[in-house]
Amino acid sequence: MGFKLLRVDLTDWSYRVEEVPDEILRKYIGGRGLGAYLAMKEIPPHINPLSPENKIYILTGPLTGTGAFESGRYHVVGKSPLTGILGDSNSGGQFGPWLRFSGYDGIVVEGASDEPVWISIVDGEVAFHPAKKLWGKGVVYTEKLIRKEMKTPSEHIGSVLAIGPAGENLSKIAAIMNDKYRAAGRTGLAAVLGYKKLKAIFVKGSRKIEVVDKEKFKEESKKVLDKIMKHSISEALGKFGTAVLVNIINAHGAFPTKNWTRGTFEKAFEISGEYLAEKYLVSNKGCWGCVIRCARVSKVDNGPYRTPVSEGPEYETIWAFGANNLIGDMEAIIKLNYLANDLGFDTISLGNTMAVLRELYEKAQKGELPEDKAKELLDLLEDIKPDWGDPDSFIQAVWRTAYRHGIGDYMAEGAARLAEYFGSPDSAIHVRGLELPAYDPRGINSMALSYATSNRGGCHLRAYAVSFDVLGVPEKFDPLAIDKRKVELVKYQQDYFSVIDSLVLCKFNTFATDVPDYVGLLQAAMGWDDLTSEELLLTGERIYNLERLFAVREGHGYKDYLPKRLMEEPIPDGPAKGKRAKEAMEVYLPYFYELRGWVDGKPTKETLKRVGLEEFIDLGA
Repeated sequence: MGFKLLRVDLTDWSYRVEEVPDEILRKYIGGRGLGAYLAMKEIPPHINPLSPENKIYILTGPLTGTGAFESGRYHVVGKSPLTGILGDSNSGGQFGPWLRFSGYDGIVVEGASDEPVWISIVDGEVAFHPAKKLWGKGVVYTEKLIRKEMKTPSEHIGSVLAIGPAGENLSKIAAIMNDKYRAAGRTGLAAVLGYKKLKAIFVKGSRKIEVVDKEKFKEESKKVLDKIMKHSISEALGKFGTAVLVNIINAHGAFPTKNWTRGTFEKAFEISGEYLAEKYLVSNKGCWGCVIRCARVSKVDNGPYRTPVSEGPEYETIWAFGANNLIGDMEAIIKLNYLANDLGFDTISLGNTMAVLRELYEKAQKGELPEDKAKELLDLLEDIKPDWGDPDSFIQAVWRTAYRHGIGDYMAEGAARLAEYFGSPDSAIHVRGLELPAYDPRGINSMALSYATSNRGGCHLRAYAVSFDVLGVPEKFDPLAIDKRKVELVKYQQDYFSVIDSLVLCKFNTFATDVPDYVGLLQAAMGWDDLTSEELLLTGERIYNLERLFAVREGHGYKDYLPKRLMEEPIPDGPAKGKRAKEAMEVYLPYFYELRGWVDGKPTKETLKRVGLEEFIDLGA
């Protein structure tokens, strides 16, 4: 089966088409894996991420658009302006399938345009359009104007990928958006598109996505679909969305509160999935080909936070805007979610950055910042008073961050740079520059290893250890107990999830499935009849090692660590009271390196040879 790449050079608004060889697909599959390989081969070492030399890879996988379960996703890869190492992110909605239907399996964005541009791809035909009238517009209005120009008003036909003002203004926490409310949010890759002046991509077409063995593919799909639909977590996600986790994680004392200084939030129920469903839910919704339908469609009818019907908010957003900022008002969170989507932000990074601003403001008032920095901070805030729990100061800060006005110019750089500039670096809770998501590793200690060893920076989607420490999948552990078996599961998930992100499928499948479930599907789709579970898992391990090599090549970002606050400060409340991450990390990290075949964060030459990365052997330890 061919895999067609559309290479777009924005320097002269030209393009060319190429096909990825089957042997490369067999080694890296598609999506995240293929993106990592192409980035390693094509992006020069040590370049500025905001330069013409950086590239953005927008890729699907071999199952995208086939009609298989949860296959309505795509993956984006490039050098991250936030972390300075390989960045990537994943998004649902409809863009991935419609990209394939338009005639291509992936897009490589190269060079940089002198003026704003957007691209349409319809049944293989590629056209470049001036985007001056779209520049500065929000994501929602951008999609409306593009659909009008393309005479495709129905949201069920075609798809639009776009950046908002945050990406245009090179915010390092900006998200690539699609279908208005879906985000490839992490690692700030929208700023790269902003630098290249690419505002949007419209895709539509009638290409049929063929598989080699249709009958076998149908049979294998049905088997996996049945497993997914029968799983209790699939049912819970459909009923309450991802925010079903709010009360669960809060009850475990691992719900980061007030910029990671506490583990429980007294207003957790008021921002929970159950409360959202009761008060503000219009309907649920799924991505293309989805049977779980975890997405929330909500609105606020009246009052200061009145918001039109829109998607979200999800668990991570509710936490980041809510507990981490001491905001217990669901209406305000819904409003903030809408603004963040329209302006084009990664909500995890934005919520963390706002919490850092609140802590800096508090320290400035207490005389705990350097005097000159405290004065500069208060001057830049102008009329904003970011007290804990105040949603209105957050709304003002969101706008200013998108347009880099006043304090927003510093917030647009992300939590780590904001905290460093104002003299309080430990206020930013991040790994490799990427702000952490909504699970305190002092209360769920396997997440300590997950965060520390994530190749793209602080992330719960490289290894979702919550699944076994809290939810009991595939087996249940005490989240506070130190157990080396957890290390084995973290490593396994990292390799397994590398496969899932390369296929490209939704990770919610993985509560009910395992690596062997995808072997028959790939055999049927690609004709790889001799594919085995062992080879597929080794492919995931190859991808994980390759991503780490990108950081090794750059000379930074391969050291594995956690923020000082989480390592050294005991959590002061809840079931995990008195716990630090340090004790678990002292046991987990050495064993992880033993399992991986790494030395001080670097893969050894022997490991690279074992996983099939001989062409990069010189980078091995």
